[in-house]
Amino acid sequence: MATATITLDGTTVTVPVNNGDTLLETARRAGLTPPYSCEAGNCGTCIATVTDGTVTMRVNEVLDDSEVDDGLVLTCQGVPQTDVTLTYDD
Repeated sequence: MATATITLDGTTVTVPVNNGDTLLETARRAGLTPPYSCEAGNCGTCIATVTDGTVTMRVNEVLDDSEVDDGLVLTCQGVPQTDVTLTYDD
């Protein structure tokens, strides 16, 4: 089982990721209140930066390839493939 270390508003938590859960679902389950709106990969409200690990997005209609290469991810669509570290605070 992968873990996600998530920083939001200066608070960092590490939480196990349930199989198939997105990073947004994981953050909310950890008691955080991350930004989100559509939950469909269309708006970009939930963008965070992955600083370590691998995440696959189910849908991405917002970020271009260079942004993804820079570590940006739509957390509503991002499913960790490994242990991950991410921040909403950039």
